[in-house]
Amino acid sequence: MFMAASMAVLTLMDTFAKLLMQTYDPVQVIWARYTCQSLVVVVWFLPRLRTLLKTRHILLQLIRSAFLFGATFSFFSALAHIELAEAAAIFDINPLIITVLAYFFLKERVGLRRMLGVVIGLIGALIIIRPGSSVFSPYAVLPAIAACCLAGYVITTRFLGRDENILTSLLYSTLIGTIAASFMVGSAWNTPSPSGVTMMMMLGVLGASGQFLLIRAFTLAEAAAVAPFSYVGLLFAVLYGYLFFSELPDAITIFGALVIVGSGLYVWHRERQADRGHKAKR
Repeated sequence: MFMAASMAVLTLMDTFAKLLMQTYDPVQVIWARYTCQSLVVVVWFLPRLRTLLKTRHILLQLIRSAFLFGATFSFFSALAHIELAEAAAIFDINPLIITVLAYFFLKERVGLRRMLGVVIGLIGALIIIRPGSSVFSPYAVLPAIAACCLAGYVITTRFLGRDENILTSLLYSTLIGTIAASFMVGSAWNTPSPSGVTMMMMLGVLGASGQFLLIRAFTLAEAAAVAPFSYVGLLFAVLYGYLFFSELPDAITIFGALVIVGSGLYVWHRERQADRGHKAKR
């Protein structure tokens, strides 16, 4: 329930971002997303702020935050040009990329079947992007870049999670993203209207709430049990895209999304089987 709720909230944040980008530059919307979330997070953590700012891995925190900022920048930039459901479907290849990176950097075992699942998922993304066709948009590549950045973010988070408070990591990624966006926003600035300010504040509230629900989900249950529910976000993307923008994905996009989700669930199933086999040997 917490994971499904986090997907609903974070996809709604993406929807608000897409609405704002009809009036404001994507860089300003990204700045608003990080700055407003920083205000929410700082107020939320205020009693423990000094303690949470202490870290033994400042370089890794910077790298992790850079990956998250890259994911946000790429995905929000895509939303300014392509449909919400299309962007969400391509972005959903990130669990598959995480599987590959975990093999190289975390030395996790990845068998032939799981690698086949990864390849099929990437084919699903290519079905949606449709390179070489008349409907191809270079902006459709941006969610794939965002997925790669998020995969890097997850891998560095796993390294940090061994001896770093997860709330410390959340605080650093938010503050560092705000600093980076503040350096970029100058030339893109457009003084927002009262309604624009309200929507920008909502980005921060939704972002912080979604992150809290996500952390809560992984606190209450094993990652392998919770992860498949991230695909619920695609359903919310279709729903919000229709309600707010009258967008409906075409048949090819739906087929590609089903290929990605199916391959992702297969990889998850294989990981569960491998985990059970490992525990049985103990």
